[in-house]
Amino acid sequence: MQPHLQPRPLRLRRHLHLAPPFLLDDGSYLPRYQLLSSIAAAKKRAQADAHLRNCKLCPRRCGVNRYERTGFCLIGDTVKVSVIAPHFGEEPCIQGHHGSGAVFFSGCSLRCVFCQNYDISHQRSGFDLTPEELGEWYLKLQEVGNVRNINLVTPEHVVPQVALSILHARDLGLTVPIVYNTSAFDSPASLELLDGLVDFYPADMKAWNWDTSKRLLKADDYGTAARESIKAMHAQVGDLCFTPDGIAKKGVLLRHLVMPGLVGEGEQIMRWLGQHVSTDLYVNIMEQYRPDAHVGKPKRSSASSERISPLARTAAAEPGEVPEQSPKRYEDINRPVTLDEVSQVRKAAEEAGLWRFCDAAEHGGFNI
Repeated sequence: MQPHLQPRPLRLRRHLHLAPPFLLDDGSYLPRYQLLSSIAAAKKRAQADAHLRNCKLCPRRCGVNRYERTGFCLIGDTVKVSVIAPHFGEEPCIQGHHGSGAVFFSGCSLRCVFCQNYDISHQRSGFDLTPEELGEWYLKLQEVGNVRNINLVTPEHVVPQVALSILHARDLGLTVPIVYNTSAFDSPASLELLDGLVDFYPADMKAWNWDTSKRLLKADDYGTAARESIKAMHAQVGDLCFTPDGIAKKGVLLRHLVMPGLVGEGEQIMRWLGQHVSTDLYVNIMEQYRPDAHVGKPKRSSASSERISPLARTAAAEPGEVPEQSPKRYEDINRPVTLDEVSQVRKAAEEAGLWRFCDAAEHGGFNI
C-alpha cells in the first residue's frame, strides 16, 4: 500500500514587471564570447597581436609597436592595474548584491583636467599583468568573489590585451558577462575587435563642443569619436536588457556627468541620443561632479615677481586687509553643479523622448 502523497505547495516566484523587449530569460543568457567559434577566436587573437605591433586603436593613432615602446597612453604590451576586486560603486543594475568584478586599469587615452580617478588614470599606479594573468584574475573574481560580471574600467588604451584576456579566460571556464566601462573615446577598429567579446557597454558622453573637448579633455576630436563609438556600441548590443533579478546583462548604458556651466552641451547630447541612437536608451544623468585633479589649483606663472608663497602674500598684506588670493586654474568649473543644472539636462532628455533613466528606486531596492 503506497503512502498518501501530499501535494507539493506551489512556490510563488516574484516576477519582474518589465517590458518584454528589455527582459531576458533568467539563467539562459550566454555571454557573447561563449558564442564565438574557435576560428573566430583565433582571428581575434591574430588581430589583437597585429594591433599591438602597430597601435592605432584609440583615436590618438600613435602607430607605435607596443612590444618595443609606448605611445600617448604610456602602456606597453602588458596592462597596469590599480585595483581588482568586487566593486560596489556602480549603478545597481551592474553591481547587484555581490558587486561587479571590477578591474581598474591605470593610464588613459584622455587627459581630463577634472578626472575623478586622477590618481589611477593619470599617475599610472598599480602592478603589471600579461593578458593571460589578467584572464586568470577574471576567474578568481567569478569563483571567489561570486561577482555577476567582469567590469573593465577605463580599458580604451588596452583593448588588444583585453581581447586576449577574455579569450584566455573563456578557455579556463569564465561564464559571466563582460562589461566595457568606457569614456567612449574609442575607434571603429577597437570596437570591431571587441564585437563578440563584450556584452554590456556603460559609456560616458562627456562633452559636445570641440573647444570644450580640447580644453578640458585634451582631445579636440572627442565629440566626433564618442558619437561614432556610441552608435557602434548600440549597433552591437542594442538597448539595455535585464534578467528578472534586476541585473543588466546586455546593451548600452549611457552616462553623462553634468558639468558646471555646461548645461547647453548636456542638452545637446540628450537631443542627439534621442534622434540618432534610440529613445529606449538607458541613461544615467549624473550629478556627482566635484572639482578634482587640476581644477582649482593655483595658476602657474612664469613671472618671477609673481612667484610668491601664500605665507609671504599674507605677511605682505596690511593689518585688517584681506590677502590677495592666487588665481585658480579652470575657475569656471571650480564648483559643484546645482540641482537646477541637473534638472535642465533631465528636462532636455525627456523632451528628446528618452524615458529609461537610472533614478533612485522609491522602494529602496534595485532600480531598472
